Amino acid sequence: MQRFLIVARMQPSSAAEVARLFGESDATDLPRIAGTVTRSLLRFHDLYFHYSEVEDSAEKTIQDIRRSEEFTRLNARLTEHITPYDPQTWRSPADAMAQEFYRWEAGRGIVSGE
Repeated sequence: MQRFLIVARMQPSSAAEVARLFGESDATDLPRIAGTVTRSLLRFHDLYFHYSEVEDSAEKTIQDIRRSEEFTRLNARLTEHITPYDPQTWRSPADAMAQEFYRWEAGRGIVSGE
């Protein structure tokens, strides 16, 4: 299992609509195709955070969903509300993923760090 966090910009007033769009999409086959175990959408002012845990790797997940019509439809609908954090470097969701540089787990201590 792998975790990933996508960071983007979102109009603060769009949170309810973005949640609705994901709710519709999550009722389709897309979460199964992506291997999604859990998803959380968070906001802080005009920042949008999409946290997911997937069964495989984030790279494989992105490969698998890019072929999905539902992903294309959802992505098109989200563009009205969400924009890349850095539009000059964004080509795919992979370009918006935060890089983990430290993780601690109960019972294990530091699991990863730079």
